[in-house]
Amino acid sequence: MTVDEKEKLRWQSITGYNEARSAGRKLATRNGSVKTGIDVLEEHGFDILKGGEQKRKLGLVTNQTGFDSEGRRTIDVLATAPGVSLEAIFSPEHGVTGELDTTNVENSKDPVTGVPVYSVYGAKDAARRPSLDVLKGLDAVVFDIQDVGVRFYTYEATLGYFLEGAAKAGIEIIVLDRPDPVTGSFVQGPVSDSGHESFTNYTSLPVRHGMTVGELAQMFNSERGINAKLKVVSMDGWLRGDWFDSTGLSWVNPSPNMRSLLEATLYPGVALIEGTNVSVGRGTDTPFEQVGAPWIKGRELAEYLNARGIGAVRFVPLTFTPSASVYSGQVCGGVSLVLLDRNTLDAPEVGIELASALHKLYPKDFKLERMKDLLVNEAAYDGLAAGTDPRRIAQDWREDLEKFQAVRLKYLLYK
Repeated sequence: MTVDEKEKLRWQSITGYNEARSAGRKLATRNGSVKTGIDVLEEHGFDILKGGEQKRKLGLVTNQTGFDSEGRRTIDVLATAPGVSLEAIFSPEHGVTGELDTTNVENSKDPVTGVPVYSVYGAKDAARRPSLDVLKGLDAVVFDIQDVGVRFYTYEATLGYFLEGAAKAGIEIIVLDRPDPVTGSFVQGPVSDSGHESFTNYTSLPVRHGMTVGELAQMFNSERGINAKLKVVSMDGWLRGDWFDSTGLSWVNPSPNMRSLLEATLYPGVALIEGTNVSVGRGTDTPFEQVGAPWIKGRELAEYLNARGIGAVRFVPLTFTPSASVYSGQVCGGVSLVLLDRNTLDAPEVGIELASALHKLYPKDFKLERMKDLLVNEAAYDGLAAGTDPRRIAQDWREDLEKFQAVRLKYLLYK
């Protein structure tokens, strides 16, 4: 093989352009028909919710993502279900309609059913936990929220807090399962250090854990010694390798800035640097698809990242002006991420590459230390601060990742 041929193959591997290879790599796309937990519950006549002669008093943790295959809100379904009485609704971050981007989320009343809505999101820890007085007035609490499969998405901590609250109140908690939209087959990123639990790190998990909320509930309940009376209503028809667009389910934004499956796919990487002084596209039409700051030179950053030959993604220079959040109203130079192959993407490793590049190119501007709260891994942070190659940093977290996978295996509900 000549030098020119080798160089051509190298560029084909970087850019993804290879006509012969792409023609031979046609992947069959599964067109599934998945029934979520609420649909399975309905199909079985709400049998696990019913008590004796008296109606069971239920609470429901939900938001705009809680709905059945007919488009009916889980709120309305349970409000009219036989043998139960819906007494309370609990709304997580962004409120029950998922439209609020503030910590000031107040209690309210559902306009259709008249059921009181209790906010479990606020600036302080106490505001993020359910009231024991309210829980003690219930027989069971139902959880129906769409997660995105990433450790620092706050719905996972809300799930943990309700498991704890149900255990203390002595009531049952029933989780209506929903898909991990970025599949349940990839486990990636550094495992968070123990002893640093928070609202964005409920327990030691890798960035991308590959588990559904039902599976997480079982793991939280057992591994954290919560021992709540837990039941999981499993989905019907979901396979671990299913991306959300293979399920036949309708996409509803789980939060105001999570607007597509593409953004959910890039989120485990781009969001790792969200706590620093860069914009991740909030206040634009494409959050989590771009990063930038007034002090970043887009072409320089793109050339550096592309020269790294990072698998499954390319970087294109751009400028943008966020209308909200970090650098609102300021022109930012930066890069747009172009996803080439979601099945070979290691998004958390891309996040480490982004942080490493910014630290190397803009050491006086980039505030690396602000990454600690979402990274929650001292070894990975120390490697970044020391200028260690990101591939070496990623290699160093493999052992902990394997240990986590052994624990995770005990709680998986789907093949």
